Amino acid sequence: MAPNLTGPLVQAAVAAIRDHAEELTTLDQAIGDGDHGLNMKRGFEAVAETLGALSGLPLSEALQKVGMTLVMKVGGASGPLYGSLFMAMGKAVNGDPAQVDQVASMLRDGVDAVKKRGKSDAGEKTMLDVLVPVSETLREAAAHSRPLSALARELRQAADAGLERTRNMQATKGRASFLRERSVGHLDPGARSSQLLVHAVCNVVEGLGKS
Repeated sequence: MAPNLTGPLVQAAVAAIRDHAEELTTLDQAIGDGDHGLNMKRGFEAVAETLGALSGLPLSEALQKVGMTLVMKVGGASGPLYGSLFMAMGKAVNGDPAQVDQVASMLRDGVDAVKKRGKSDAGEKTMLDVLVPVSETLREAAAHSRPLSALARELRQAADAGLERTRNMQATKGRASFLRERSVGHLDPGARSSQLLVHAVCNVVEGLGKS
């Protein structure tokens, strides 16, 4: 990771959520409260309002502030879960990560925080079905040197496959769990928002390889 990527990363994340808010709401209407898109949009728009201050911070500090903002602004379960993700990632390293293994450690700690907060793991039709395989892919990549474009492609593929797997899962957490077998056949909205964020980050990282 190159230094001073905070601004581009935040902008990309905000745009990804804002541009797909209606889709996230539609997905959530099928198996949840129907407010995931609106809640996420509200939270990331609040993050966007602090972009000027965030851009001048090391990524570790910016992630912690993003997490705190999401906890305060995003309703439902998503606020605490995404807030835990970003705050734990920010606490995992000081300053700006310079190596892939540092980023892998950050994401691992973030995923662990989500698991603890949600008392869940991959396989339960949640955001973890995207985040866990992405974290594992990143950890494996840290052991091998490869172009940023190849790394970004692998992470996108892991996120896409994780999202698609949620379609045939029966939810065991959150509002969707009340539907039992009727939750099967629908993509999980939290997994979709996580996949969108992974793609947004990968787009920024991929741009580094072209510069």
